[in-house]
Amino acid sequence: MGRRYGLRGPWVLRGLDLDLPAHTLVRIEGANGVGKSTLLRLLAGIDAPTEGRMTGRPRTAYVPERFPAALPFTAAGYLTHMGRVHGLPAAEAAARGQEWLARFGAAGYARTPLAELSKGTSQKVAVAQALLAGPDLLVLDEAWTGLDTEARGALDRAVAERAAGGATVVFVDHDPGRLAGAVGLAYRLEDRTLTPVPASPGDDGPRVRIEATGRPSAALPPELPGAPAVERDAGNPAAIRLTTSAAYSDPLLHVLLTARPPWHITGLSQLPAPVPASRPAAAPAVAAVDMTPRPAPGAGPTGTTDAAPEAVSRPARPVRPPGRRTAAATRYQAALLARSQRWLAPLLLYAAFLGIGVRAGQPLLDSLGYAAAALLPVAAWLVRLCVTQEPPAARAVTAAAVGPSRAHCATLLTGLGCALALGGAGTGTVLLMSAPVSTDHTVAVPLLPAALAGLLAAGCSALLGGAVGALCARPVLRRHGWSLAATVSAALLALVTDGSPAKAAVTDLVTGSLTGTVRLPLLPAAGAAVVVAAVTALTARLAALRE
Repeated sequence: MGRRYGLRGPWVLRGLDLDLPAHTLVRIEGANGVGKSTLLRLLAGIDAPTEGRMTGRPRTAYVPERFPAALPFTAAGYLTHMGRVHGLPAAEAAARGQEWLARFGAAGYARTPLAELSKGTSQKVAVAQALLAGPDLLVLDEAWTGLDTEARGALDRAVAERAAGGATVVFVDHDPGRLAGAVGLAYRLEDRTLTPVPASPGDDGPRVRIEATGRPSAALPPELPGAPAVERDAGNPAAIRLTTSAAYSDPLLHVLLTARPPWHITGLSQLPAPVPASRPAAAPAVAAVDMTPRPAPGAGPTGTTDAAPEAVSRPARPVRPPGRRTAAATRYQAALLARSQRWLAPLLLYAAFLGIGVRAGQPLLDSLGYAAAALLPVAAWLVRLCVTQEPPAARAVTAAAVGPSRAHCATLLTGLGCALALGGAGTGTVLLMSAPVSTDHTVAVPLLPAALAGLLAAGCSALLGGAVGALCARPVLRRHGWSLAATVSAALLALVTDGSPAKAAVTDLVTGSLTGTVRLPLLPAAGAAVVVAAVTALTARLAALRE
């Protein structure tokens, strides 16, 4: 696999061959600027490789280094939307969002607008959205940045839980001691390719000893998280001692307590981390996870408990198929547009067009043609707003959840839906105000066929305007100035160029008004539908290649 930006740009990555197994923590190392973030975006499916291919990517979640607060949602509202985008039912998404906020110490900010959150709390929300659906591939691009000590420890444990639960976790972090002793694979990125490096040895970092008792004939569950060292008490065959990395302690406790029959936890203690030979003897050991022993829920005076630790998360329910996740992404984009109130300016512009050009008693078909023509630039504006409204980091999170093509299609569907709704409202207004007569007021125009013709013409203009808006925004055009100028120019050309479906539909209405004849613009509407379908496919593909 390889990746470069631009047709002749320098290669950022080249000749990468990588296999990422399940149940594995994978660390990516490398100097700043060597392409670690590019690699993570490729693995998360946000970008597509320039050459080569990736296969077998499972359900994916992504956490960027910095998460934007410029989203018009509360923390809980955003997590609910993203949970649905990840494939969870709405009630499950809301409940799990609250649980993960509490786990990271941010439950008190559930109803706080994202714009009012600090950088650290915003990052907790970003981490929560990635974990709440239990992804099979978790990609973390310095996700610990900005988190406080307790939240970093909670994220360490959550990451270990996901790996123990069967997921693949790929992460980059500036702390070389991050998840020490838990990493299964490690690679160094240099000279545009990956080189395997020895992962941290199992005794390099905090260790936890778990003491448990079970029935004398009970066997340990298979594939224990963290591959702990097992010691049996010669004097008590039912007692065992398990020693593992602190990052795997919570998943291991969860497996023991939920086994059938369950094991009873009688002791939990943290062992001192050994000092590597290369360090001075007086140097403090790096603490990857804060595992200060504390009573577990339900613990008695002797510390025995049958309850699972508070930090252990319950598994997610089966997720919905990709089609429903695309619909959820469309609802998310619609809510984003509605809450941002960016729709207000196009709405006022269309209302101004109708107020200037439509008068009571005017010929119906002429007014319908004018309303349809005025809708085209407004539709282009609406689609362009929807495509560009999400901040880049939030857009990357959505793209990882459903794929960049589906995420881009969701923005186009939102803009086109708004434009079609606006066209329907404009057509209804014209029907109420205009007179069903020909231009010279001598021939009566049948109302129902005229209404159908007006809706078809409005739909034609909305679809063609949507295509213009999609072609004049990212990923085709990225510079704001060029994008705006191209939108205005292309919208005008779509109205006056011969062969344009919008011009043909409007012309059918205006010329029909001269004789009082209603012509249904079926062919122009079909042409507009073909154009918007082709543009959607093109821009959705480019969204994966040029995101």
